[in-house]
Amino acid sequence: MSDRIRWGILSTANIGRKAVAPAIQRSGNGHLAAVASRDKNKAADYAAEFGGATAYGSYEALLKDADIDAVYIPLPNSMHREWAVRAAEAGKHALCEKPLGLTAQECLDMAEAARANGVKLMEAFMYRFHPRTEKAIELVQGSALGPIKLVRSAFTFKLTSPDNIRLSSELGGGSLMDVGCYCVNSARTLLGREPLEVQAFARWGESGVDEEMVATMKFPGDVFAQFSCALTLPRQEYCEVVGESGRFNLSSAYLPGTDDTTLKVMPSDDKPLTFEGVDEYQLMVEHFANCVLSDESPRYDAREAAANMRVLEALYRSARGGGRLETL
Repeated sequence: MSDRIRWGILSTANIGRKAVAPAIQRSGNGHLAAVASRDKNKAADYAAEFGGATAYGSYEALLKDADIDAVYIPLPNSMHREWAVRAAEAGKHALCEKPLGLTAQECLDMAEAARANGVKLMEAFMYRFHPRTEKAIELVQGSALGPIKLVRSAFTFKLTSPDNIRLSSELGGGSLMDVGCYCVNSARTLLGREPLEVQAFARWGESGVDEEMVATMKFPGDVFAQFSCALTLPRQEYCEVVGESGRFNLSSAYLPGTDDTTLKVMPSDDKPLTFEGVDEYQLMVEHFANCVLSDESPRYDAREAAANMRVLEALYRSARGGGRLETL
């Protein structure tokens, strides 16, 4: 391994093609060396878009490539554990799409496989690497807003295809697993603590997944976080934090794009803070590659992912129980 990570991607999923593969190519410490698909023609088309990377007709073949240092896994949620473990056993570091596993135990199994094989593993919540998010964490955990009382967030959009994998219970779909997990993760990350109790209500689709969910989480100190997520409603994406002396609202909280962004604390006479446009996916892959190159732990490890998943599991128990209160 030199000063650049040689990446492989397991599958030709859109998130990789549109966001992560370009981010890898733009990164200063990595390049895309291979892509795998169960359809080699698809892999070849994908590879041709990104500088002629090697195309493989199976995930196993890519993992056997000794020239690959790390893999990015954008497979369906139900396949994360298997392929993260197999990557670890093949000596490959793994950046895996969120949620890292279907359960907290799956996340811990993946963490143990990575530890046992001496490789790094990280969940791909890219929004945490955006400078605006980092500033928001600093403000919340400092004194700028006074004691925090409430976090409100929403992440909704409308699916147009009934065949979308997000609507498959077998593949680990659902609004909470796809977009609601961001709302849970941002509340936990901003507050720097874990919820004590949760309550959720969901509307279930014919496929058996939650198509819409609303939920409340109670954190230590009587701090509350409320969110809504959906696969059936018009686009909405924000995160608001309210303290005793101030508040702010992050529009496009998780996918701000690459334009300049702002953060305005209210009430205040100060001008909004402005952040130059960045690619948060590039910042994420560069952080992970730096961890591999320097043999340091990722800022957010697989055990942190397991903690997030414990909350999601409790929310599902509550929703399936008609909104009963669940204690963590």
